Amino acid sequence: MIPNILSVAGSDSSGGAGIQADIKAISANGGYAMTAITALTAQNTRGVQAVTLTSAGDVAAQIRAVREDIAIHAVKIGMLGDAAIVRAVAEALAGLTCPIVLDPVMVAKSGDRLLHAEAARLLRTALIPMATVITPNLPEAADLLDEAEVTDRAGMLRQARALLTLGPQAVLLKGGHLGGGDSPDLLLTAQEELWLEAPRLASRHTHGTGCTLSSALAARMGAGVPLAAAVAGAKDYIRRAIAAADRLSVGGGCGPVNHFPKEMPQ
Repeated sequence: MIPNILSVAGSDSSGGAGIQADIKAISANGGYAMTAITALTAQNTRGVQAVTLTSAGDVAAQIRAVREDIAIHAVKIGMLGDAAIVRAVAEALAGLTCPIVLDPVMVAKSGDRLLHAEAARLLRTALIPMATVITPNLPEAADLLDEAEVTDRAGMLRQARALLTLGPQAVLLKGGHLGGGDSPDLLLTAQEELWLEAPRLASRHTHGTGCTLSSALAARMGAGVPLAAAVAGAKDYIRRAIAAADRLSVGGGCGPVNHFPKEMPQ
């Protein structure tokens, strides 16, 4: 069976991140993509020029329409924008028993802030406790905890433990911002500490990597793949998507990954 995966996120006009990346990543990982669009952004590979948020009522209506007719096997949550949308999404998803993958999109790779303080506080209290797994990078983890960004693995483990106390079932803390030749990620649950290792790929094509990874993870979990195996598969997929990105010719800034690398996952 092909799992139905609902992405709740903003639109990226350049196609590299947000809803557009989610649809491609879900499809590439064997899922059927559905969407609830939280924002329209005007952006390209060089930065974000404008953001127009969808009304909280319209976001809730999109989720409600899907829930009334279609079985949802997993949810991926990305950019939310403001506190009203965070609250609307939490209420609209209440009662779902499928996996929920929450990517706390707070700052764009260009440095543009996408989630402000009040919404971030509500994210911590209303949505993170609903999540099966959250997938912050190191700057997002620091923002969620109101701490300095960590620079080593010991700091990653400490912050992952702190994030786990916010209520998710698991934390996938992405270590791509660490220096050095490796890009380690840490999967932490109450029962398990698992480091996933990979060599760092030298590439400017990293726009949308967080959206892509979390969507691939949601698709795999929606198909019934256990968490650790789903994380390992999603990490391998994003590695191959970055490695194949040089086949694209998209923009002059931080380019997108190639969501359909030649060798697809089994």
